[in-house]
Amino acid sequence: MARGPRKHLKRLNAPKHWMLDKLTGKFAPRPSTGPHKLRECLPLIIFLRNRLRYALTYVEVKKIVMQRLIKVDGKVRTDIGYPMGIMDVVSIEKTGENFRLIFDVKGRFAIHRITHEEAKYKLCKIRKVSVGPKGIPFVVTHDARTIRYPDPLIKVNDTVKVDIGTGKIQDFIKFDSGNVCMITGGRNLGRVGVITNRERHPGSFDIVHVKDAAGHTFATRLANVFVIGKGVKPWVSLPKGKGVRLTIAEERDKRIAQKNV
Repeated sequence: MARGPRKHLKRLNAPKHWMLDKLTGKFAPRPSTGPHKLRECLPLIIFLRNRLRYALTYVEVKKIVMQRLIKVDGKVRTDIGYPMGIMDVVSIEKTGENFRLIFDVKGRFAIHRITHEEAKYKLCKIRKVSVGPKGIPFVVTHDARTIRYPDPLIKVNDTVKVDIGTGKIQDFIKFDSGNVCMITGGRNLGRVGVITNRERHPGSFDIVHVKDAAGHTFATRLANVFVIGKGVKPWVSLPKGKGVRLTIAEERDKRIAQKNV
């Protein structure tokens, strides 16, 4: 019998969107427990070593984070297995760089550089609205934040704009038809479009229909939809492709056109 939590992760069992090769070793870095799930996060070590290439080895990443150079959502993180997830802001003050973890249309975390102004806030999806001890209302967000005394109009599935410095809610977006959203799970992961309608299925999963900028429509479960802006204007900048997925033929034509230029 295994005693206690698992401490290892085999390389072949690691999430595909980490894009680790099969042959470099037997194991992969196992993310620590934290605000995002193991299958939906990107550990700090993979971001620094495999994406940004600021380090070549595990030991070098350790040396970087132990100098307290890396901030995630405004807090210094020295754990190389810290699980970062969608909408998290990574700041490296020494190089003056800021990144937001956001999915590209292939469902991978893109290296998405953002301005210093945009790095001051993040969007959070509301998972739970409740009342705590002594009747204090609070909301719980997708990144495990508990925010007390929210606006009474904020409900589950809405999105709030959180100031990273103070942790306070600056603004919120209702989950409504006509608002732009990003898909954070399922086979449409990373696509961006406008919510057209929501099918309610009591006792089952609610289905949301979305239309992207190219006019393609698709449907997904309510749990996978993350509202990112009012109307068609997103509140965060989007990575290359702007969340519009191309077919294989369209991708090929685009590549050929770029070669011919």
